[in-house]
Amino acid sequence: MAKKTIPSIVKQIRNFKPQEINYAFQKSISYSQMSMYLSCPKKWALQYRDGHKIYSPSINMTFGTAIHETVQNYLQVMYEENGAAADEINLEEYFEDRFRENYSKEYQSNKKQHFSNPEEMREFFEDGIAILEFIKKKRNGYFTKKGNYLVGIEIPIVISPNKRYNNVLFNGFIDLVIYHEPTNTFTIYDIKTSGRGWGDKEKKDEIKQFQVLFYKSFFSEQFGVPEDNIEVQFFILKRKIWEKSDFPQKRIQEFIPAQGKIKLKKSKAALETFIESVFNLDGTYKSTEHLAIPSKSNCMYCPYKTKKDLCSQAVLS
Repeated sequence: MAKKTIPSIVKQIRNFKPQEINYAFQKSISYSQMSMYLSCPKKWALQYRDGHKIYSPSINMTFGTAIHETVQNYLQVMYEENGAAADEINLEEYFEDRFRENYSKEYQSNKKQHFSNPEEMREFFEDGIAILEFIKKKRNGYFTKKGNYLVGIEIPIVISPNKRYNNVLFNGFIDLVIYHEPTNTFTIYDIKTSGRGWGDKEKKDEIKQFQVLFYKSFFSEQFGVPEDNIEVQFFILKRKIWEKSDFPQKRIQEFIPAQGKIKLKKSKAALETFIESVFNLDGTYKSTEHLAIPSKSNCMYCPYKTKKDLCSQAVLS
């Protein structure tokens, strides 16, 4: 079977080289930075401005990276070859390799201190296999090659979101982008892992939504694609399902947030406000005192909660 001709717009995006960030005078920001700042400005300042970065690995982060890489590889083979070739991948073996390697890297970075145990790792591993088996079995319900092309995986976005601050650059990577040629539209997927999926609280969390809204705006700007031709969605992988549910449970949850012009404008305004709050016009950090917002949820996993010399306001119980 002859290979499909790749559309020119897909080729252009694949071949695009984002600008390099010169860290001698430019600053890199991300969605996670802004999210941290909105949650607790002091934590952001300690972590990013004041040089008190504390490495804090977790099994959730290790699992998330490994399952991302496995799902991305599976879909890449499916789109660049075919579904049969993707199904020939030994997903259990591939995932195990990625899980072990990512844990080993985090272990080394954590001064060779373990941050999980065999029982917990086995549970996360089995959860990952259950997710992968579901994706393999139900793949056609979520992804099809008919009219679709893989644009890229981990597509880099480097752009200045506030033109008055040209030395402050947003730097992010989009998990997955698919192009549908018949309608000339792009779908941006942000892959998330979750315990049992997102409920109303997560779905209504505007700050969570900002991440994909940034991707929509900046993908449009960086590649010259109209915003109306781009849809964004969260592709949520659930580690657990409700076994006693009255309805069939899925390991995948899709959530498409509101993404019209009003929402996009609101997300851009939030990012611009963050930039203006912490940077001078030349891209250097402001010396402003950023206050803590102590709360049980904010402080629970904060690496500074027991560092009284850095933060004396932590909620410890």
